[in-house]
Amino acid sequence: MPTLSLGYSPCPNDTYIFYALTHQKVMLPGYTVTQRLEDVETLNQLALSGQLDLTKISYHALGHLREEYALLRSGGALGRGCGPLVIAPDAVDMPSLRGKRIAVPGRLTTANLLLQLYGTGYDNLLIMPFDQIMPALERGMVDAGVIIHESRFTYRQAGFHEVLDLGAWWEADSGLPIPLGGILARRALGAETIRLVDHAIRASLEYARCHPQEPRVYIREHAQELNDQVIDAHIALYVNDFSLDLGAEGVAAVETLLGRAEAHGLIPKSSQPLFLS
Repeated sequence: MPTLSLGYSPCPNDTYIFYALTHQKVMLPGYTVTQRLEDVETLNQLALSGQLDLTKISYHALGHLREEYALLRSGGALGRGCGPLVIAPDAVDMPSLRGKRIAVPGRLTTANLLLQLYGTGYDNLLIMPFDQIMPALERGMVDAGVIIHESRFTYRQAGFHEVLDLGAWWEADSGLPIPLGGILARRALGAETIRLVDHAIRASLEYARCHPQEPRVYIREHAQELNDQVIDAHIALYVNDFSLDLGAEGVAAVETLLGRAEAHGLIPKSSQPLFLS
């Protein structure tokens, strides 16, 4: 059978969603699936170079990928109360960070896109993997950082202060949930194969929900933070009904984010439809 390459992050929400599909608990008819686990910015760059058939990406990166990839309706991270946070060693406000050195978990991450949409003057960036941002703050390499994933649950214990919840800002400003990351498929695969992939990812998530303890070893094998409470909180925050199906509200959130990014000149315009299935 032909093989499709699937990229996703080692974070608990992704390993939870894709466990069944990559461990043959759920099958993709007519195909085998090989996995590649990388941080989201690496996945963004792999997609830009066309190296993956199916992949998790930041919605910021989607703005640069619409000609070659179509968005899937299942498997992504979109919701409320789950956006990236700007943190700093001291209690400061956002205006004081204009021109200061800010660490972000990738130039094409939604975290960086939200920072740029929030206002001007936040473009003195240090790009690094998400799990290196708090250590960089501790060493004084940067003045602030935009954190995602497990770091949301541990920054206070590390002694940092929240400056701004970029997700809460987006929700208040747009009235919509925050689109963080989605799943893409090569348009060249065709609508029928993409529809099968979408259904298989949804079935994989449904399997995990029916057998919540079965993926635990796989999740812990790849998680940055091994505390079970943090892992459970991570999955509860980032895996929700939007992960099963974006629905009308989820699609509106994605279209609004991309529309604003286009208006600010942060992504190129595209005439391609978001979906093929």
